[in-house]
Amino acid sequence: MPALLYLASQSPRRRELLTQLGVAHELLLADAGEDAEALETVLPGETPDAYVQRVCALKADAALQRRIGRGLPDAPILTSDTTVCLGGDILGKPADADDAARMLAALAGTTHRVLTAVTVVSALGQRHALSISHVTFRAMSEAEIGRYVASGEPFGKAGAYGIQGRAAEFVARIDGSYSGIMGLPLFETATLLREADLRF
Repeated sequence: MPALLYLASQSPRRRELLTQLGVAHELLLADAGEDAEALETVLPGETPDAYVQRVCALKADAALQRRIGRGLPDAPILTSDTTVCLGGDILGKPADADDAARMLAALAGTTHRVLTAVTVVSALGQRHALSISHVTFRAMSEAEIGRYVASGEPFGKAGAYGIQGRAAEFVARIDGSYSGIMGLPLFETATLLREADLRF
C-alpha cells in the first residue's frame, strides 16, 4: 500500500509529530544531485514571513517534481520550513560554533518569533498555512551558551536551538504553538491535511 502522505523533510521531529497525529507517511527526500540548500537563500529585502512561506512552497514544488520523476503513486505531499527571527533579522542554521554562540547571545533575554510555514500539495491543489509563535529567552551567561554550543544541539537548527532539547531551560515564556516551534504546527497541519481530503 502506498503511504497516505509523503513527507519531504529530513527532520525527525516532523516525523514524530505526524506520528502523534496518527498520520501514516513515507519520506520523499531530495536526491543527491538536488541542491536543496539553494532554495533557502534569502532574497534582498525579503521579510522573514515572506521568506519562510516562499521557501516552503518551493520545497513543495521540488517534492512534487521528485514524486513524478520517480513514478511514485499519487498522494498528498507535505513540506514545512521553520525560521527564527529577531526583529527583521532571519537567524538560520549556524555555520559553526561561533555563529551559534552569536545567535544565542542575541536571543538571550529577549523575545523572538518562530515562523513555521506548512504546504500540502495534493490533487486538490496547493494549500498553505503559517504558524507564528513568540518565544522569550531568559538571560544567559557566556558560559551557559558555551556549554550548550558544545553539546552539539544547536547545529542544523534555525536560530541555533531546539526547544524540545536542552534549550528548554532557557525558555521563560511561549506564546503560540509548541509543535510549531518544534517544526510542524499540528493544528494548522491537521487542518490542511483534512482540506486535502486525507483521512486519519
